[in-house]
Amino acid sequence: MMTASRQRTAFTAKRRGAPWAACAACAWSVLFAVVSFYWAAGGTGGAHTIAAKPEKLASPAALWLIGVAKLLPVVLALALARPWRRPLPGRLLWAAAWVSGVLLLLYGGANLVDHALMVAGVIATPEILGATAARWHLFLWDPWWVLGGVLFIAAARRSARHRE
Repeated sequence: MMTASRQRTAFTAKRRGAPWAACAACAWSVLFAVVSFYWAAGGTGGAHTIAAKPEKLASPAALWLIGVAKLLPVVLALALARPWRRPLPGRLLWAAAWVSGVLLLLYGGANLVDHALMVAGVIATPEILGATAARWHLFLWDPWWVLGGVLFIAAARRSARHRE
């Protein structure tokens, strides 16, 4: 039989472990948005990793909007990490995290397969993408989307264990 002190310690350890995935998902979203904000502000470093011609990046206004959109999951991740300040009911929050994670995972996985086929020469690489950017997508951007999906799914799973 556990003493009250040991029960509190076990409960605290479980609660302390709960938000790690949500915090990682939050960091993932912020880092992803920073790149768009950098390009929106006129930066060109790394632009060759997404297109054959970096000058063909979206307009600065579009890049600012993309950066803001990439920050929206931060609210979800923070709500999962800080359950006492949830803006949504627990089940709705949990479902939003699962759906987000699955969509990110599917998008990244589908692109990973698509770009792998391009790099392997099985299918043609679009001219606007180019062979160099296709490799960057395969080894950097597509795994980044997959990582985001895994983190949001992990955050949803961890949150489900600690729902009210």
